[in-house]
Amino acid sequence: METASGRLTVFFEGPFWAGLFERISAGELSVCKVTFGAEPSDREVLEFILRHSHTLRFSPAVTAKMKQTAVNPKRRQRMAARQLQKTGIGTRSRQALQLQREEMKLQRRQVSSKEREAEKQRQFELRQQKRKEKHRGH
Repeated sequence: METASGRLTVFFEGPFWAGLFERISAGELSVCKVTFGAEPSDREVLEFILRHSHTLRFSPAVTAKMKQTAVNPKRRQRMAARQLQKTGIGTRSRQALQLQREEMKLQRRQVSSKEREAEKQRQFELRQQKRKEKHRGH
């Protein structure tokens, strides 16, 4: 049976609050980073998840290990308290974010290259048209 898990970590990064959505499924981790701006309340975070969870752009998957153990409820509560005290994001999450940045960078390069070529072609056609208009006769 395949299991999937997700986690949201909200942390302060520079002048803004950010959220890191982590999704582990089939032994692969993918992440998405969202900037909230001012410190979001629990209600605002929940509303964001409900409204925008389907539009999040996750990074390419990175292999990750999932532990399949039953955890005592008291231990789970202590672990949750520890995670609340912890700041920052994990190494695998950083790798996944870096992969996402690289992917976006390549897409931007391709789009800007196509736009540049289209602009060159438009300028060339404009010059050709002006040349034809000059030689039209009088």
